[in-house]
Amino acid sequence: MNATYAMRDIGMAAFSVFFMQSPSFLAHQRRLEHGHGRSNCQSLFEIAKIPSDNHVREMLDPAEPERLHPVFAETIAALEQVPDGLASFRRLGNHVLIALDGTEYFCSKAIHCPHCSTRMRGKDGKEYFHAMLAATLVAPGHDKVIPLPPEFIAPQDGAEKQDCENTAAKRWLATHGARYAKLDPIYLGDDLFSRQPLCEAVREVDGHFIFVCKPSSHPLIQEYLAGIELETHQETVKRGKKRNHFRYRWMHDVPLRNGKDALIVNWLEIEILNPAGEVSYRNSFITDLPVGPDNVAELAACGRARWKIENETFNVLKTKGYNIEHNFGHGKRHLAAVLVTLNLLAFAFHTVCDIADDLWRAARQKLGPRRQFFNNLAAITNFLIFPSWQDLLQTLAFAKPPPVPP
Repeated sequence: MNATYAMRDIGMAAFSVFFMQSPSFLAHQRRLEHGHGRSNCQSLFEIAKIPSDNHVREMLDPAEPERLHPVFAETIAALEQVPDGLASFRRLGNHVLIALDGTEYFCSKAIHCPHCSTRMRGKDGKEYFHAMLAATLVAPGHDKVIPLPPEFIAPQDGAEKQDCENTAAKRWLATHGARYAKLDPIYLGDDLFSRQPLCEAVREVDGHFIFVCKPSSHPLIQEYLAGIELETHQETVKRGKKRNHFRYRWMHDVPLRNGKDALIVNWLEIEILNPAGEVSYRNSFITDLPVGPDNVAELAACGRARWKIENETFNVLKTKGYNIEHNFGHGKRHLAAVLVTLNLLAFAFHTVCDIADDLWRAARQKLGPRRQFFNNLAAITNFLIFPSWQDLLQTLAFAKPPPVPP
C-alpha cells in the first residue's frame, strides 16, 4: 500500500467517525472485520484497512487542514445539481448569503500546542484555547445552513498582537473570496465587521456586504442621521392572531468613517412593533447595495439572517451530536484543526443529503429526529455489514429487509 493510499484511509477513518456521529464506530468495525474479514468501513467508506485511533491521530497531526478545503466546494457543486438545491438559498435576486462569525472549539488549562491562543483567567492563570472564523451559507426562511471552509484564529508568524476574528476574516476572503465570487455573495456579520478595511476586503473579491452597524460604534453615521427626516417604509405582518408592524428607515451615501478616503455606504434600520405599539426589536445595518422601498424589507431580513450561524451552525455543532467542543485529539501541530474541519465537512454532507438525496430523506422521515436517526445508523452498522449506502438507507427507510448477518 503506497503512502498516498494509506493517508486516504487515515482521513476517511477520521471522517467516518464524524459522519456516523459515533465515537466508537471504528472500534465496532474492527470487531466486524476481525470476525468476518470485512466491515462497513470497507463497503461504505472504501477504507482498505482500519487504522488504530492513535495511528489516525499521529498521521493527521502534521497534515494541514487547508488540504480539505476543496471538499467543501463539492457540497456546493452537489447543491447546484438539484432544482431546489442552491437556488433555494438565493435572495435579493441571484445573491447567496455567507455569514461570518467566530467560535471556540477547544479550551484547556493544561493541554496546548503552538497553534493555541492564550488568555489570563484571573487567579486561575493562563488558559489555552482554539478558535476559528466560520463561514456558513444561510438564507432567511430556509431551515438549512451549509458550512464552508473555516479560517483558524491562531498565532501568526511575525505578528506582535494575538490573532482575532477580523484579521481571520480578511484572510478568509483573500483565500476563498475568488472561488465563491461566482455565487455573487453577500457577506453578513455582526458589528465587529462593519469597519472600512473589512468592507473593502469584501469588495476587492467582488462580494457585497450587509453588516450590523451599532450606533455606539459608528458615531459619525449617527451625526448624519440626526435631525434628518429619513425615508420610511412600513409593513404589517400577521402571525397567528397577532399583527406586528415592521418599520424601516434608510439613508443613502453616508461615510463609514472620518477622512477623505472614507467608504460611502447605505444605512438601514428595522424596528418591529408589537400590537401595543411597543418596539420589541431594533437593529441597523450598513450595505454597499442599493436600498429602497421595494427591497429594504428583504435587505433587513438578510442582514438578520446572520444569527443563523450562531443558532443553526454553532448550536447544532455543539449540542446535536457533533460535539465540536469535545477534544477528539489535540496533537502538537494541526490535529485539532484537521479534526474540526472533518467535523464541519460531516455536517455539510449531512445537510446536502437532507436537501438533495431522496433516499436519505426517506430514511430520516422514517426514523424521526436527528439524534434518533444517527443512533439507529450507528447501532445497525455495529452488527450488520451493508454492501452499499443504498442498501443501508433502504433498510433504514423500511424499503427492503436488512442483509443476512455474515
